[in-house]
Amino acid sequence: MTVHAHPDDESSKGAATLARYAAAGVEVLVATCTGGERGSVLNPAMDRPEVRADIARIRREEMASARRILGVEQRFLGFVDSGMPGPGEPLPEGCFAAQPVEVAAAPLVALIREFRPQVVITYDETGGYPHPDHVMTHQVTVAAFEAAADSARFPEAGEPWQASKLYYHLALSRAWFQTLHDAMTERGVPSGMGELLADWPDTPPALATTTRIACAEQFAVRDAAMLAHATQVRPGVAFMAHPRDIEREVWPTEDYHLARSLVPPVGGGVGGGAGGRLAGGAGDVVEDDLFAGIRPGEGVG
Repeated sequence: MTVHAHPDDESSKGAATLARYAAAGVEVLVATCTGGERGSVLNPAMDRPEVRADIARIRREEMASARRILGVEQRFLGFVDSGMPGPGEPLPEGCFAAQPVEVAAAPLVALIREFRPQVVITYDETGGYPHPDHVMTHQVTVAAFEAAADSARFPEAGEPWQASKLYYHLALSRAWFQTLHDAMTERGVPSGMGELLADWPDTPPALATTTRIACAEQFAVRDAAMLAHATQVRPGVAFMAHPRDIEREVWPTEDYHLARSLVPPVGGGVGGGAGGRLAGGAGDVVEDDLFAGIRPGEGVG
């Protein structure tokens, strides 16, 4: 199970991983906390009055298309997008990020107990970037990961289930941008990443990379899923601009940080088997499989 804040986040963060496991027969579920109702229309070709007026429905339809392309299942948790308030501005009343964590965790606890994932993936404490819904998604997922295993909590939400591992995305890191920028520059390919890198905030070092999933063969699927979110993604610009052959050469993986594990750290090929389920600090060992140490078809607990 992978837990995201808005429609399109599942396609920009870890989508090739999802597509690889889904193609291998693993059951993959995307949980989307909000409908993206307050998101901007970022593709000028879609920025029309009728689109903005019907953005909630359109973003759900885009999500359905992306889900089919990736070969995964998807559920909305039913919360309302918080938007991106400016400095000093309050959160909109009733939005996702304004909910108490215990309240917002309840539908995710129920979904974890229903789906019974072995692996859960979400954002780190920063949310990947400081959107209030991303930070809240981290908080809610960590709370639900723990609460789903506790029979004394949310007793109305089904039988307890303990997922085996919790991972954080390391997508769109400074190292990823720098590596691609350097590779493009060395090959004489114009790079639009230099300005972004020059303005990169002075943030703490990234979390350690504990897990690298080789998924270059799924980059085309990832890109197709991203383009399905037509209100959010403009073909040929931003993330869609860099040459994919260079990306496959210099960064052919999607990377993760193992935040919690109830199994011993081991290596292994991509697996989980046809019975596996993917619902989304481990020393010096870098895994090549999110299911490393988990026997096919089993959770822990």
